[in-house]
Amino acid sequence: MTFDLQMIPQTFDMLHAGLAASSVLLLLVAVSRKSKVIEKVVEKPVEKIVEVEKPVEKIVEVEKIVEVEKVIEKVVEVESKLATANTDSAMQLLSIMQQEARLIDFLKEDLTSFSDEEVGAAARVIHTGGQKVLADYVTLEHIRNEEEETRITVEEGFNPQQVRLTGNVTGQAPFNGTLVHKGWKATDMKLPKLAENYDASVIAPAEVEL
Repeated sequence: MTFDLQMIPQTFDMLHAGLAASSVLLLLVAVSRKSKVIEKVVEKPVEKIVEVEKPVEKIVEVEKIVEVEKVIEKVVEVESKLATANTDSAMQLLSIMQQEARLIDFLKEDLTSFSDEEVGAAARVIHTGGQKVLADYVTLEHIRNEEEETRITVEEGFNPQQVRLTGNVTGQAPFNGTLVHKGWKATDMKLPKLAENYDASVIAPAEVEL
């Protein structure tokens, strides 16, 4: 195939300019359409990612709410146990101490007008009656078996309810100190069984002599 170079236009007239302008315009339109298609394709995955993140945030918030509710339930449970603690046994023992040793009468009495001899005589009655109550109903033993006023060692991991440290307490166990008191703990308590309608809050009934 051969080309006749004389057929190629040698001048750039209005027709050719219009054709050139049309070609450029069509090219721009085509490029703009491709860019819009690309933008739409890119936007769709971004929307999906946002939709996935929202449920995850809601799940985390729900878990936090559940944890807070569990803590509140535990606090309420502890408070309810403290509020409903049975004090009948303590009141019963107090009642027995009043009956045998007149303990309440002695503690509620104003002793400022009594002499030391009179207070000592009353204390002897309380001591005798109190000893009887302990012997009959409570079994006690010392927490520490060492002699008082001797040096002892409080080992690491000691129970702070059983051993109270006083004085200059610094550092960590083991501690070396002087045993001031051996301490007491109850190993057993046997109180009389209360009647069904017994009112334990009555420590001592009023006495009327006829």
